[in-house]
Amino acid sequence: MRNATDCLQYETILLDMDGTLLDLAYDNYFWLELIPRQLARVRQLPEEVVRGELLERYAARRQGSLLWYCLDHWEEELGLDIKALKSASSHRIGFLPGAREFLSALVSHPVQVVLVTNAHGHTLDIKRDVTGLTRFFNHFITSHEIGFAKENASFWPALQSRLGFNPSTTLFVDDSLPVLNAAQNYGLGAVVAITRPDTRKPASDLPDHIAVKGVSELLR
Repeated sequence: MRNATDCLQYETILLDMDGTLLDLAYDNYFWLELIPRQLARVRQLPEEVVRGELLERYAARRQGSLLWYCLDHWEEELGLDIKALKSASSHRIGFLPGAREFLSALVSHPVQVVLVTNAHGHTLDIKRDVTGLTRFFNHFITSHEIGFAKENASFWPALQSRLGFNPSTTLFVDDSLPVLNAAQNYGLGAVVAITRPDTRKPASDLPDHIAVKGVSELLR
């Protein structure tokens, strides 16, 4: 039986981006601090009032749907230039501890490394430019290209059809419980949870999955 915490045993490694390689602190700042502040300024309302309204809107748009992750949708919904705000705040984007070193170590091994993200293509482009992710991966796949979010069971056969990987020799790493569950249900060789996706918050508890605080723990 393969040891999920030794990633070099696998032929294919599928890696999430936000909260697995890159610090989710940026995304939480963007959607929970920057967007409420900008919207309050535009509407000339107290920021706390706008934040409460935004949280209700976020909750109403079902997480796990493609619209939840679509910048075009949120630009139309909120009347803000979300893409411009992403670019202006991109200096806050950064790797999680040990993630860059982990990716550098994988480059020298004969393993297919694929970034698989729910992020909108514009967000992916910005983060690739800021972090230099391009040199570490064989492929970049967004759920918008596939047509389903990673939480959706239909995502996984579509991804396999596109990449041609063998599920039994594939490792997948993510920080989202619904995504992890969907990947595990599809029958990948190993599914590993990241328990500290945001460096501003303590580690979470994900008892139903093999779990590590960060991807650096996957190198043995």
